[in-house]
Amino acid sequence: MKYVVMADGKGTRWANYQGIPKHLIEINGESLLERIVRLLKKYDRECEIIITSHDSRYEIEGAKRYEPRNNNIEIDRFTYELIEDDICFLYGDTYYSEEAIITIVNESLGDITFFGTSKSIVAIKVNNSEVFKYHIDKVKELYLNGKIQECIGWQVYQSYEDIPFGTKKIVNDFVIVDKTTRDFNSPVDLEEISI
Repeated sequence: MKYVVMADGKGTRWANYQGIPKHLIEINGESLLERIVRLLKKYDRECEIIITSHDSRYEIEGAKRYEPRNNNIEIDRFTYELIEDDICFLYGDTYYSEEAIITIVNESLGDITFFGTSKSIVAIKVNNSEVFKYHIDKVKELYLNGKIQECIGWQVYQSYEDIPFGTKKIVNDFVIVDKTTRDFNSPVDLEEISI
């Protein structure tokens, strides 16, 4: 399996807190990116890992860094030119529990499998790239035409499941991961953590 760790966001809410980008937050002496790469290699030994970022500090052993061609709006983090069958997108600003990585590596439900909690999506596994691209294109067009307010993973899920946009409702093709897996968007998220 190929894994793309998305780490090319602008981090405006993080605002370079403590002088580091959020993807390089260290927990127990290991950055979030290092942890993701280590756990993926542990549970999928033959995997290929790509970290999408324009920041040269994101060169992590065991992964290769790729500079996306397009990063204008949030949904662009699903680096369009890398989308293919049998690929999984993970978020570089997320602390994944070991159990969550095991689940992400081993579970697959349909054309697209979403992983997360009731509050956030933490990974998307793509078995059918054409289906995934269709929903990304649809969400992006709706957003650019002002018909929806956000353009992120939740909207892709809502489009895929034909759920009204703006509704965080889980129906099918969604795997719940344990609650110790969490993302970091602002300094408050780091201050609240008790792992």
